[in-house]
Amino acid sequence: MAEQPYTLVIGLEVHVQLATASKLFCRCENRYGAPPNTLTCPVCAGLPGALPVMNRRAYELSVRAALGLNCEIPLFTKWDRKNYFYPDLPKGFQTSQFDLPLSQHGYLEIIDPDEKFETRRIGIIRAHLEEDAGKSLHDETSGKADSLIDLNRCGTPLLEIVSEPDLRSAEEVAVYLSELKLLLSYLEVSDCNMQEGSLRVDANVNLHITEGGETKATPIVEVKNLNSFRAVGRALEYEAIRQFDAWNETGCCLGDPGVTKETRGWDDGAGVTKSQRSKEESSDYRYFPEPDLPPVATTEEEIDVQKKKLGRLPADLRVLLVNKHQLTPYDSGVLVNQGRELVEYFEAVCRRMGDGKVVSNWIQQDVMRYLGEHAITIDQYPVDTESFAELLQAVTGGKLSTGRGREVLSCMLENTLSVEAAMESLGIADVDSDEIESLCRELLSANPQVVDDLKEGKQKAVGALIGQAKRKNPNVQPSQVKEICLRMVQEM
Repeated sequence: MAEQPYTLVIGLEVHVQLATASKLFCRCENRYGAPPNTLTCPVCAGLPGALPVMNRRAYELSVRAALGLNCEIPLFTKWDRKNYFYPDLPKGFQTSQFDLPLSQHGYLEIIDPDEKFETRRIGIIRAHLEEDAGKSLHDETSGKADSLIDLNRCGTPLLEIVSEPDLRSAEEVAVYLSELKLLLSYLEVSDCNMQEGSLRVDANVNLHITEGGETKATPIVEVKNLNSFRAVGRALEYEAIRQFDAWNETGCCLGDPGVTKETRGWDDGAGVTKSQRSKEESSDYRYFPEPDLPPVATTEEEIDVQKKKLGRLPADLRVLLVNKHQLTPYDSGVLVNQGRELVEYFEAVCRRMGDGKVVSNWIQQDVMRYLGEHAITIDQYPVDTESFAELLQAVTGGKLSTGRGREVLSCMLENTLSVEAAMESLGIADVDSDEIESLCRELLSANPQVVDDLKEGKQKAVGALIGQAKRKNPNVQPSQVKEICLRMVQEM
């Protein structure tokens, strides 16, 4: 790919719905999928006289997330009113945080498994709490122009994570979002389900163009309506080309008189961004301290409680699996990306079996395929760690071939059997060494040409003997047949 005549500059605002039982300032359920306007009360509907009370659980989860993002957590923060008009914002303002956020000055390190870019540390400007607005539903079918309002989402606790404009490509953005989603899942602060709106992304994008030794920046554009990681990547690639074309046509730069920030919406079907409005500045929101909520004081002891709940995070686990179990960075990444529970399953099998590479291969090839086919998680996997380790020991110890091992595993899964019971069910039995030697002697006698080939050093010829041996006795191990046949030929 030819080098682009510009540098793409991207900062992200990620809104994460917190995994609380109730909303941020009232006792209404925090739940997706309920009939419209059934999860509301005077507080989240913005009725006069209704007073909010902070959900302490939401605050604790936010502190935990901030710690995972290496943020500074002040001991004093407050709430602010962010004033704007929108039909699905019944109060006419959003309770958020402005000048004293819950956390700030953090970072998230990203590593590209495809090595398209070097390891990067993406700065986190702030991570603050705020309530969600409602949802507008527009019906434009059959010539209609109706809009409906669902207030179920009003008051849902959100953690807004604002990055520095440190990202430089759609590839970096994809890795950043994947790592952020994985981290938040490990921290158990959110399910990060984009289809249900638990994780929403807005991108702030512009270009830095160097011309004649001078670097100019195009006007910043905020891109909304990004409903998947794929949509984010497509929108960024489109917007980069659109902004470069606009700059070539108009020459407008950031800071020029009359040039303002713009909000554009992504049309996934058309594959384009469309202008929605000029982008507001913070002064447009007329922030002022929320008079109905007291400031929040946090103690060092409360922060320490959340530190202890962090557990082992993805970045640390990748290093651990490489150093302790001699996995490749790729293999460790695959396991870690499946979640903490699968890593724990892997480690438990390793403690009994010992060979991390073998365990990793079987988990990736067999366990993960089964989980995907049956749409289940590792805690629902029918084979426990002890039985799985026993099976792998039988394979590595020569009791079972890899192929027969997979047959045994399938039998265990289908019939909920132990390793021994599955082997018995399949008619797999240990073969006496004398019996194997007798069989090898018989095969060598019946295949003089193979014997000649082996004497000439053509060891691949032994494959014909292995095939015949398996047909005569399916329980013999190919490695044993090969070893004994080669030894007998050497002794001739």
